[in-house]
Amino acid sequence: MRTAVTRRKTNETDISVELNLDGTGAYEVSTGIGFLDHMLEQLSRHSLIDLKVKIAGDLHIDQHHTTEDSGIAIGEALAKALGDKKGITRYGHAYAPMDETLTRVALDISGRPWTVWKVELKGPRLGEWDTELIDHWFQSFAQAAGITLHVENLYGSNQHHIVESCYKGLARALRTAIEIDPRKADAIPSTKGML
Repeated sequence: MRTAVTRRKTNETDISVELNLDGTGAYEVSTGIGFLDHMLEQLSRHSLIDLKVKIAGDLHIDQHHTTEDSGIAIGEALAKALGDKKGITRYGHAYAPMDETLTRVALDISGRPWTVWKVELKGPRLGEWDTELIDHWFQSFAQAAGITLHVENLYGSNQHHIVESCYKGLARALRTAIEIDPRKADAIPSTKGML
């Protein structure tokens, strides 16, 4: 089974992550940041990746460390569960509409982390979550997972819808990219022979 358990403990956060790539989208999430919980639940449900995340962070300071470290820990768990990446589809993309909003996400499980973030958020917060941290979560996740990730909000006005469509787009793109390709289940999807 393509599963992973990771633990990240620093002076700022204590995080445990359990992940199953071949799950049903079941989740148990507790980060201490309500809107981040909601987004990670969406990520799990729409990618069909089972996800358990428990975080005790220094939220009395601010939300930066919890946000960043959760992206790192989940990205590390994803990379660990993928192993040598044999048989994966590798590429994934999705358009995620949500009411007036449309977001496009494309990714490559390449081993070469890069993030392009073309999303404009005008308000300072969503619930209690600082919106300036949202792109930082995506960058931290992509870096730790070894993913080339492009996220672009094409249009939209409601910040909740915009951010949720980013996470749902990521989920659907991941769902495609991590699937085993039945035509090449025994091969690394690269002419280099490794990812």
